[in-house]
Amino acid sequence: MPVLTRLIPSPVAVDIRAGALNDLASVLADERVSHSGRLAVAVSGGSGSRLRERIAPSLPGATWYEVGGGTLDDAIRLAGQMKSGRYDAVVGLGGGKIIDCAKFAAARVGLPLVAVPTNLAHDGLCSPVATLDNDAGRGSYGVPNPIAVVIDLDVIREAPARFVRSGIGDAVSNISAVADWELSNRVNGEKVDGLAAAMARQAGEAVLRHPGGIGGNGFLQVLAEALVLTGIAMSISGDSRPSSGACHEISHAFDLLYPQRAASHGEQVGIGAAFAMHLRGAHEESALIAEVLRRHGLPVLPEEIGFSAQEFVRVVEFAPETRPGRYTILEHLDLTTEQIKDIYADYVKAIGS
Repeated sequence: MPVLTRLIPSPVAVDIRAGALNDLASVLADERVSHSGRLAVAVSGGSGSRLRERIAPSLPGATWYEVGGGTLDDAIRLAGQMKSGRYDAVVGLGGGKIIDCAKFAAARVGLPLVAVPTNLAHDGLCSPVATLDNDAGRGSYGVPNPIAVVIDLDVIREAPARFVRSGIGDAVSNISAVADWELSNRVNGEKVDGLAAAMARQAGEAVLRHPGGIGGNGFLQVLAEALVLTGIAMSISGDSRPSSGACHEISHAFDLLYPQRAASHGEQVGIGAAFAMHLRGAHEESALIAEVLRRHGLPVLPEEIGFSAQEFVRVVEFAPETRPGRYTILEHLDLTTEQIKDIYADYVKAIGS
């Protein structure tokens, strides 16, 4: 009987705990990511820069590069600056924009990336995608997974609470995204990668069911692990399907229709997930998602992020156009404007105020 296995693209090291940043150099050496200590460290002018003074003495062989923003031009410029150095790896230290820039630059110069996020705003910290602003708006670029992820819970706790809340919305939205993936399988025969779906769904459920709050290490540990597992799930499936369905289409529609007013990604996908679950008739699940989002201080109604019911109807109507070829509950129902209005009114009654 042959033994059939597959290789799973994942980091060789994942260190999530309080004080993890203090051991960054030893983690990289122990895991053979960098014996020499020759690292290119990309930092922001904000949180990453403040941490530089703290950890620079433990990385004497590192060269530090300050990244101005999260654009494609920034990432290309960073790659150009790094290519003359003989580095073992690139370290992205900062928020999502800095890590995405570092991902792209590392891929461009052929070096592994070590992700050291300073907040938990979304699931991109361990994903095979770099999201960067470009002349056409915003693009997603395929890159290798980080070779290591180091998340210091003490650092995470110092970040503004809105970043943690955003990560909660992104993680919980996995539940709706996987439901959309399975719907497409039933209707269109789209292949579902069972392992990727299980990882993404259980990551979302772990955050949804955890009784703790954003100030506790236990909850932050679960949230960080959930975001890492979601990134690995995307690597396994080869696309964003495990974490992106109608919830993300709705968020993209907010971004495209109202670019100056859009809320955080996590807030928008959280609302999208609760509403999408209501659309598919999973009213108990929708109400639970809304309850948990509220408990953590996230919005569940578009009015809570500054949008009228009429504007939300327009968002839902436009949402399928944001991801041509992706099949979700929105494409399945193919709702008219009036139907969206009626269902939204039912959603508001179902989840309460």
